[in-house]
Amino acid sequence: MPCRSNEELARLVTIAKERTTHGKVADYIPALKRANREDLSVAIYYRDGQCISAGDIEQKITLQSISKVITLALALMDCGEERVFSKVGYEPTGDPFNSIIKLETGHSAKPLNPMINAGALAVTHLIKGETVEERLDRIIGFTRDLAGHDEITFSKEVAKSEFNTAYLNRSLCYFMKQDGIINEEVEELLDLYTKQCAIEMNCLDLSRIGLVFAMDGIDPVREKRFMPVEVARLCKTFMVTCGMYNASGEFAARVGIPAKSGVSGGIMGSVSHRFGIGIFGPSLDEKGNSIGGMKLLEMMSERYELSIF
Repeated sequence: MPCRSNEELARLVTIAKERTTHGKVADYIPALKRANREDLSVAIYYRDGQCISAGDIEQKITLQSISKVITLALALMDCGEERVFSKVGYEPTGDPFNSIIKLETGHSAKPLNPMINAGALAVTHLIKGETVEERLDRIIGFTRDLAGHDEITFSKEVAKSEFNTAYLNRSLCYFMKQDGIINEEVEELLDLYTKQCAIEMNCLDLSRIGLVFAMDGIDPVREKRFMPVEVARLCKTFMVTCGMYNASGEFAARVGIPAKSGVSGGIMGSVSHRFGIGIFGPSLDEKGNSIGGMKLLEMMSERYELSIF
């Protein structure tokens, strides 16, 4: 049976928190390095609207790579599967999320999948709109719809910090522009992408978005569909195969649910037709995943039999 007790969840958080001392915050992004690595919080949002939680679930976090799932869904609705996957592949990678090696050594600069940085940049490139502002408004608007929270916006401080230090992402863009994967100005795409990554919300918002994907595109509480079944299915597939960077295989074996992490320490999980999960734990392992969040999900999966495998 799934957890329905705040107290029971708090006990699991206490155990998982012991791992946080073994990681470190994302100090290569100046605006993120001030986070307290001992923080760990979780919200679970059920299809009947009940939410249980532990820790400070109102603390705001930036989505970072979790935003890749949202923009993939929007791009698929904007352009269709054939167009999107003419720009990016379906395959997992064992390389780090920000690696440039496959673009340099492959037959073309087509990224392997939408969850690595190169693939996410190619996907964001496809979001419809005449200007950066118009495209950003569409991304934020879609995010607000999914979370049911009209005040969600982006952190200008984090976006500026990321834009000013996006040296490797600029290199990825220029590689892809050389091969025609993208055809807009690199600085404009990076402006949009860094603001997308800086969208901020709390764990409750994150769990509500996770529920929409868990329910194949429907919010059962509001009784509203936000994306086609096939779009939600594709997004969840990439969450399983690529969502936890180059630890995705081990995560699938140990936890076995669709999930996506970000270097702010956020994790969004979707337990099919049951609930969404939002986690914040800024202490990261060497692969960029929340070290406390990973332990917490592993314990939850074992105790409540969450794995889809």
